[in-house]
Amino acid sequence: MGVNDTKKPSDGDFVDKALFQFDHVLDIVHDRVLRPILLAGRALAFGLIILFAGIFLIGALLIGFIRLIDVYCFAGREYLSYVSVGAISLIAGLIVWRKRRPVNLRK
Repeated sequence: MGVNDTKKPSDGDFVDKALFQFDHVLDIVHDRVLRPILLAGRALAFGLIILFAGIFLIGALLIGFIRLIDVYCFAGREYLSYVSVGAISLIAGLIVWRKRRPVNLRK
């Protein structure tokens, strides 16, 4: 009997009834135990892929931006490129820090 087969065995022999009950129990275990574990594993795997892709993208954009301003804005003065990227990062960090909300532990 398959997963989608919902017919109960008629007053047949004991083996058919036992196998039907065993199949039913396995379906319940799969739906209540294994499916959430599989969904959590998929979410973790896809989340890590998205995280690593985001880290790679941010790094590539940062390197490209530093090279762009080094060549076109501050030719021959690499330190000014690093200082400007550091200042932009500091300002962005301060803006994010200011918008944070304190956690209220007492309810």
